[in-house]
This record gives sequence, structure tokens and C-alpha cells, in this order.
Amino acid sequence: MLLLRRAPVFMAAAAMLVTGFFASMAEAQEPAPRRTLFQRLFGGFAPQRRTYYEDPNQYPAQPRPQRIQKRRQQPAVQQRPRQQRAKPRVADAPPPAPVVEKSPNAKKVLVVGDFVAGSLGDGLKTAFEMTPGIVVETRANGSSGLVRDDYFNWPGSLPGYTAELKPSVIIVSLGANDRQAMRIGETKETFRTDLWTTEYRKRVNALAALARQDNLPLLWVGMPPFQSTAMTADMVTFNGIYLEEVEKVGGQFIDIWDGFVDEEGKFVLTGSDINGQQVRLRGSDGINLTKAGKRKLAFYVEKDIRKLLGEAAADAAVPGAEGLKDLVVTAPLANEDIVKTPPIGVTDPELDGATALLGAGAPPKVTGKSPRDLLVEKGEVPAAPAGRIDDFRLAKPETVISKPLLRN
Repeated sequence: MLLLRRAPVFMAAAAMLVTGFFASMAEAQEPAPRRTLFQRLFGGFAPQRRTYYEDPNQYPAQPRPQRIQKRRQQPAVQQRPRQQRAKPRVADAPPPAPVVEKSPNAKKVLVVGDFVAGSLGDGLKTAFEMTPGIVVETRANGSSGLVRDDYFNWPGSLPGYTAELKPSVIIVSLGANDRQAMRIGETKETFRTDLWTTEYRKRVNALAALARQDNLPLLWVGMPPFQSTAMTADMVTFNGIYLEEVEKVGGQFIDIWDGFVDEEGKFVLTGSDINGQQVRLRGSDGINLTKAGKRKLAFYVEKDIRKLLGEAAADAAVPGAEGLKDLVVTAPLANEDIVKTPPIGVTDPELDGATALLGAGAPPKVTGKSPRDLLVEKGEVPAAPAGRIDDFRLAKPETVISKPLLRN
């Protein structure tokens, strides 16, 4: 009887155990979710459901992914070790030009003036660096001139330079700084007035005469053009004064103007050097000269110096010149060895026995108007030459031979 009474209790407990067992199995192993129509058409599966536990320690441990290490393949042939690339070799610098020692009895050339004279002195030193018989001495003051004698007095300084150096030639070049008012006695005269110009002429003549007092050759180098138009116009006036006053005392004026202008006479920064190559002659300020400009400036004076000093201007022997003996120019022939030919007149037809020049027939008579003028003015068309395609005359001349047409 006791067992019958407790049977329902046992059955209920058993049912609960079975239900719990199946529930735990359902939680432990859930069925895979079903795929949708979109996943069936285009592929892919629905994301798997994840069970969330209240305690984080209940999650199963996930295995860590193992890294797959690729084994390096050993080269079949053993590679040679790389050779270090040699460093690029720096080009050897060109050998310096041989220094020519000046002879003890070398003749001296004295260059005086402003900054243009300083540039001229540098160019002359380059020109005569291979000449042992000439030494160039420059005594220049860049800001000097003949107007501001209170700043630098050239008539008072030149005799001291002459006595110290004892030059054989004196070269003067100044005037670029003289475009300013001049103090004459107690008055200050404006630039380029009549009184100013008269006084300036006197000062140029006095300095030139001072340089010529020992009968030394005087070369007065004119001013070059400058980038400023007004300054260039004043330099033209100055060069005219120098030319007139220097020649009065027996000096020589050297004009350098054409070497620093173009074909139209305009100032240029770039021009031809002494070798004909296009180089920069003037600085960016349009006033100073570059190294090539200084050499070109000296080129105009160099030939006159060589002419005045004669044998002293002979250059030193160039290394390797012994192999050029066949190129020596011989002396010109004497006058008695030159065969002189009498001049031939163009209008003399009797040289070949004829009485008329070639093509000396009477010229055709013309009206002075071209066929174009006759066509435009009068509508006259000149007759076509016989046989030309535009000769439409019915009666063909006998000189034109008609040819039969060729038929296939």
C-alpha cells in the first residue's frame, strides 16, 4: 500500500529527470540554423548561434591557431659574395698653368683711375701673364674721379706713382664717378652746365699733360656704356672730351665702346669674348665687369702696349713649341722679287683683240612698264612666245613642228 501511494511521486520525479536531461542535451548541442532563400541562391550560410553563459568560466576553451612556418629553400648553386662597388673616382683637376717669372729688367705698365681702371688692370695682368718682359702695376681708387678732388686728388698722386714705379707706359681710365656737381672756387656748379664742362676739360687736359711730362706714352681708355640710359649718354659726352684733350698733349685715346654694345649700339650684358664665344660681360648691376669683360676690356689696349714696348712684349716659350718648327712664317719677299702687274681697265676691250665688250649689243627698247603693269592699267596681254602652251595663234610659225597624235 505504501508503494502505491508513493508511485505518483516517483513518476513525477522521473519525468523531471528526463526533461532536465533532454534540456541539457539541447543546450549542449543545438541544431544548425536553416539557410534562407538568399543564401540558397548566392551561397553562404547563416551565422552560427552562440550560447552565452552567466559564468565566463563555462565557455569551452578554443584551440589557438598554429603558425605555419615556411622553410626557406636552399639555392641549388651557391651564390658568390657580392663585391663592393668601387667608389667613383673624382676627375683629376687640370694641371695649373705654368707660372712665368718676370725678368728683372721687365718694363712696367702703370694703370690709374677708378673702378674701370681696376678692371682694366686685372685684364691686362691676365693678358701679359705669359710675358716675362712686362709687369702690370695697378693704382686705382674705385670711387675716385676728376670732380671730387677733395676725396682723391689724381694730379697730386700721379707724380708719386710715376717716381716710385718708373713705368714705361701710363694708362688712364676714369670718369664713371664724375656725374655730379663740381666745386669751382667758392661756388658749386651743377653737372653739365657750360661752366662745369669748361672746368672739366681743363682738369682732363692737366692730368694728361702731367702724365706726358716725361715724354712717356699715354693711353687714355674711354668709358664703356652702362645699363642706365642717362649714364650712357653722359659717357658719350665724356669720351668726346677725353679724345680732344688727350690728343692735344700727344696722348692716344682708345675707344672701347663697340665691344660692349650690340649691332644697334645698345648696352648688352652678354656678348662675344675675345674668342667670339657668347659670355657674360657685365655684372647684374649693369656697371661692373665680369672676368670675361675685364679680359675683353684689356684686349683693346693690349695691342697698343705690345706695339709701344716692342721686344719686351714677346711671350715666353710655350712648352712643346719645338714640334711646331714647320709652321714658322718666313719673312716677306723683297720689293724687287715681287712681280707687278699693271692694272686692267674694265672698259678696255682691246686686251683680247676685240672691239666690244661681251654682251655690248644695243639694249632692247622698252616702255619702262612691266607686263603686269600693262595688264592692270591697260588690259594688254603680251604675246606668248612661239611654241608655248598659251600661244593661241592660228598660224603657227615654221619653227614650231607639229607632231601627229598617237592613237592606241
